[in-house]
Amino acid sequence: MMTVLDTTSLPPAERTAAWVETTSLALVTTRFRFPEPERFGARIRAVDLGAAQLSELSYAPLLSYRSPRLIRRSDPELYQFAVITSGRQGIEQAGRSALARPGDIVLYDSSRPFEASVGVGQASSGSLLLQFPKRLMPLPDKVVAPLCGTVLTQAAGMGRVFHRTLSTLAESAADLTDGDRARLATTAVDLAAAVVARHAEQTSALPRQTRAAALYQEALAFICRHLHDPALGPAAVAAAHCVSTRTLHRIFQAHGSTVGEVIRRERIARCRRDLADPALCGVPVSAIGARWGHPRPAEFTRAFRAATGMTPTAFRAAAHHRP
Repeated sequence: MMTVLDTTSLPPAERTAAWVETTSLALVTTRFRFPEPERFGARIRAVDLGAAQLSELSYAPLLSYRSPRLIRRSDPELYQFAVITSGRQGIEQAGRSALARPGDIVLYDSSRPFEASVGVGQASSGSLLLQFPKRLMPLPDKVVAPLCGTVLTQAAGMGRVFHRTLSTLAESAADLTDGDRARLATTAVDLAAAVVARHAEQTSALPRQTRAAALYQEALAFICRHLHDPALGPAAVAAAHCVSTRTLHRIFQAHGSTVGEVIRRERIARCRRDLADPALCGVPVSAIGARWGHPRPAEFTRAFRAATGMTPTAFRAAAHHRP
């Protein structure tokens, strides 16, 4: 991600003004009150996703508000989804108010007045903020509007998937190509829509393509959480998501893979990581295989050799003797 602003490089007297100017350009125009301006500190890092933008924010106590006058003057017509990563943040929009904590998701609409705050007494608060044009949201306003100014909890696990996706995107931003950014923007918007639809119990309102994209990401997350289970397979993944195995296979095939291939690939990746970890050199090879869904040593060895061309023992020895 590109650092847009880091106030630690500025004199204290200039920090609040820099924050006001930067947020009006990088986010949306708002007005601020700073309860402790002499102690204010903030940072914004951002990655351009084409139609969307992901920002990583950290800031000291403040009050931010977007008035009807500001909206009339300038409205980029954006939805903003904030995943709270630290601290507590208050939100008020459309007559609704809530207090968000780490892991919560908050939805803002730039076309409606809102007020957001981080209270005095906190060192700082942080969030991951996805913003994109409202025209890209594949849900009608009548579904989205009632959730503005509310906290969207981990709705049926989709909130966790959304959080993980934004976190991974932020961590790997420097390695993304323009094509990667465009694809990930589509994925992030689809997941944001799925979070809203789940919370509003309006999943049927999502276009079929969006439902399929969200299900694919949710299934991937489920697989990664259950790699330790030897019984993990297409039937278990399909049952956990209340779809047929045929539907699940079709969705994975659209992404150029199969459920079984993904499970095998992810298990071997975890085994490779653990076998190469010096801190785990005392853990038997068979125990590492069992940890990631291979309880039978002989079968683990065959699967690992098929994927890497080496036995687990040989791979560990080579990894630990690299110059």
